[in-house]
Order: sequence, then C-alpha cells, then structure tokens
Amino acid sequence: MTYLKVLSLGFLCVLLLSFWQSWAQSTRNGEALSGQSWSTARRDSAGIAPNPAKIRNIAIIQVYAAQTYGWRGLVAIHPWIIFKKAGETQYRRYEVVSWGSNDVVRRNYTNPDGFWFGSKPKLLVEHRGAEAETMIPQIEAAIKSYPWPHTYHAWPGPNSNTFIAHIGREVPKLKLDLPANAIGKDYRSITRPIGLPPSGRGLQVSLLGVLAVTVGVEEGIEANILGMNIGVDVNPPALRLPFIGRLGYDKNEN
Repeated sequence: MTYLKVLSLGFLCVLLLSFWQSWAQSTRNGEALSGQSWSTARRDSAGIAPNPAKIRNIAIIQVYAAQTYGWRGLVAIHPWIIFKKAGETQYRRYEVVSWGSNDVVRRNYTNPDGFWFGSKPKLLVEHRGAEAETMIPQIEAAIKSYPWPHTYHAWPGPNSNTFIAHIGREVPKLKLDLPANAIGKDYRSITRPIGLPPSGRGLQVSLLGVLAVTVGVEEGIEANILGMNIGVDVNPPALRLPFIGRLGYDKNEN
C-alpha cells in the first residue's frame, strides 16, 4: 500500500508541475490565455510552410500542432497535416474540426500554416522530394479510411489527434511523433485494443484512450492514465509529460 501511495503522490506531483509549466508558458506567450474572441483571434499564416509556388517541382508533407483555443490550450493541442505533390502550387490541408458540420474531417479549413485561433503552430514532421511523393497517396488513402468521419469527442476521443494518429499508423514512413498532450492520439476501438502506436512502428495497448501503454520507435515508452500521458523518449532524450507535451531536446525547432 505504501508503494502505491508513493506512486500516486509522484504522479500527482508530475501533473501539478506540468500544469504549472503549461500555465506559465501560455501566460508568457499570451496565446492560449489572451482572452480574445475566437472570431478575432489570429488565423493568418505563421510563415513556416515554404511558398508552394517557389518549390513547385518538389513534393512536400508537413504536420503541425498548436495549442487549442482558450483554456483548453493549457492541456491539449490541435494537429493537422498539409501536403502537395510535385507540380502542384497549392497545399491541401486536412484535420478534424468538431463544429460547423456533421463531417468532421475538413479540407482546407484555413491557411496551411495558419495560427490556430491565436496560437502559433509548431512543425512536428516534414518530408520532401521523392520520399514525400510516394507517401502522399498513402496519406490520401488513410484520410479516406478514417473510422470516425462523423464523430467527435474532446475526451477521450475520437478527435483531431485521433485523426492524425490514424494517418501515422497507416503511413509509418511519416515517422509521426505526437506529443504527450495530444489528447485522443491513443484512442482505439474497443474491438481493437492492441495495435500500432501513432508512429506506426512499435506496440500499443489501449482501452479507448483512457488507459494505455505505448512502446514506439518515435514515442519511446509512454503510459496513459485517464488521457494524461507520462513517459520517456530516447531519440532525442526527453520526458513526455501531460499538459506541456515534451521536456527536453526537440525533434523540430522552428
């Protein structure tokens, strides 16, 4: 019993410290807690994606994530994927959005690399050239095969993180690594509790995204308790923590 108490106390301390760090970061950046209306919040380009016309002959894939709007940005992120084939001069953007339609999978909802209602996006994955060209048809097929195109639940899923995680599972070459605060990434059908992690390489056991254990090439080792993920990444070294996502070396620095 004493051992369980120590573990519970340690878990609670991690949660509190992670939440405090998320609060401090949001206050410092003035993004998630700006108090501005969603209708006037920034949604213009963050200037991260290359000009598609200038790289017309190059295929490119990028995955972004940004803090969700308002107080939810303290605990979770919203991800999306953009891509274009060689010869195309415009990106296609795909994500899951809960409002406005019964079809939650949206195409070109807003700017490819736009601020997400005031929050600056962070680049999670990028592939270019021939490798990207071969992956794009696989990504398109994964989008079409998403199991919940008309269903959205902020917790425990399916949601926007579930959608991007599905693409990662279907396209392992994407080498997707969704951070620990991507709530919903571990959501799995009750009939398929065991399978691939979001990176598409490794093993995940998950009970509807409420309780889960993940061992993956990109994720490292991660435990999910009620949607709050704690783990250790080794490539590069970092802690995977709830609310803040990652503490340590970043895989992509903008």
